[in-house]
Amino acid sequence: MAMRTRFTDLVGIEHPIVQGGMMWVGRAELAAAVSNAGGLGMLTALTQPTPDDLRREIDRCRAMTDKAFGVNLTILPSVSPPPYADYRRAIIDSGITVVETAGHKPQEHVDDFKAHGIKVIHKCTAVRHALSAERMGVDAISIDGFECAGHPGEDDIPGLILIPAAADQLSIPMIASGGFGDGRGLAAALALGADGINMGTRFCATVEAPIHQKVKQFLVDNDERSTNLIFRKFHNTGRVAKNSVSDQVVEISTRDGAVFEDIRPLVSGLKGRQALESGDIDAGLVWAGQVQGLIRDIPTCQDLVARIVAEAEDIISGRLAAMLVREPQLA
Repeated sequence: MAMRTRFTDLVGIEHPIVQGGMMWVGRAELAAAVSNAGGLGMLTALTQPTPDDLRREIDRCRAMTDKAFGVNLTILPSVSPPPYADYRRAIIDSGITVVETAGHKPQEHVDDFKAHGIKVIHKCTAVRHALSAERMGVDAISIDGFECAGHPGEDDIPGLILIPAAADQLSIPMIASGGFGDGRGLAAALALGADGINMGTRFCATVEAPIHQKVKQFLVDNDERSTNLIFRKFHNTGRVAKNSVSDQVVEISTRDGAVFEDIRPLVSGLKGRQALESGDIDAGLVWAGQVQGLIRDIPTCQDLVARIVAEAEDIISGRLAAMLVREPQLA
């Protein structure tokens, strides 16, 4: 049995499951494995040091899969921003058919991608932002509930509310993100009005994820309480795994008069990369969501996707269908 949704039709995949575009993690090994499993793998553009490196990573991914995969381009305000237009050109020139945009004012990028026939998914954390992106012309929305890793926004709306609230107002396909890790979540997302799910943290705990085994086991050993919310004071809330570094960031941030410069040395992206690649959990921030509480093993992407789809199908056609009791007809 196959699950067909508006999103699978839009991007040409078998299963309505997308791999999140995670910094340092969204590399060819993982993206290709997810796509080969029938989902949509996602390279992370800014993980690559230069646009030419991104071109080479796209080529490397193509050597590993003949299925569709996408590229995430996250646009963040910065004093010295990366050359976003050059990364965009690398994506277009490489013939990528699906892009996930996220972050600050993506209009020029969306317009250029669309002009070249590329399907654009935009990541949002609020219904109002999703509606704005729909007006901008994107093809699909990835809506992030408060449970998610990364930046859940400042409204603190969990997926159980955010997903149906967005579904009520959007006319384009929508995938649900934040807190998804098994077939129960997929079935629930579809019931709430989504056309699929996006998983980040769950795909980190797979054989193909290009991070250290100790980090993968760390995610398995953690539970749903094992996250910290950081940067709240600076109105840029982020959800990360609970470790000595994020504990310290939270503690420093609560001090009277604390400013971002007080925590900057602790939250360096390079230190986070060191943690992921070395297995030293306390070397830097490890970005992870509350779904850690549902992660109990480290399967291949093929096994994980197949298991999630089979479980969701069984829930929908078995457990839920069995709850429908036909009333006896009166003679």
